[in-house]
Amino acid sequence: MSTSDNRKDYSLPPFKVEYRSENADEHLAGHLAQRFRLNQFDDDLVIVCIGTDRSTGDALGPLVGTKLLAQSSRFLQVYGTLEDPVHAMNLKEKLELIHANHPTATLIAVDACLGQFSHVGNINVINGPLKPGAGVKKELPPVGSFHITGIVNVGGFMEYFVLQNTRLSIVMNMADIIASGLAKAVTLASTPSRFDSVLYD
Repeated sequence: MSTSDNRKDYSLPPFKVEYRSENADEHLAGHLAQRFRLNQFDDDLVIVCIGTDRSTGDALGPLVGTKLLAQSSRFLQVYGTLEDPVHAMNLKEKLELIHANHPTATLIAVDACLGQFSHVGNINVINGPLKPGAGVKKELPPVGSFHITGIVNVGGFMEYFVLQNTRLSIVMNMADIIASGLAKAVTLASTPSRFDSVLYD
């Protein structure tokens, strides 16, 4: 993790929204906009979307990255797509490339995760770096000043099997919400009057 990650202070409380709730992307965008406003806009905002399209459940990150690239936001630098994923085998190499290309960037990690049955479908925004692979007992570098996770299925046993057998519709819908929330957050954060209404309403 770079020193730029360490110096960022994201002291907002954690946030969660269920992807099927009304206006879920706008609620997510409002929270993310507050976090983005803590970032200096002369620094890059880098979204690191972690996962692989070889596993349905683990494809959440690459799907978000692909959808974000299609929206072509000039404020967001995106790594991790269906065509060029960031996963366990290349994560260290990709992070070295990101730190070389964006030395003062704020990194935001996006990944799928497993959780309790009652939490499946929740999208969480959590302070601090993501520890990818922790749920499947892999030691990988931490990523991000804060991170966004989508709980795609139930965890606790046979995690690889569970990820392989996760419903694609859940993953696709969650990816839509996360990508839309990120894109809308940039617009909110770069428009002070709109951001103020989100912050103080």
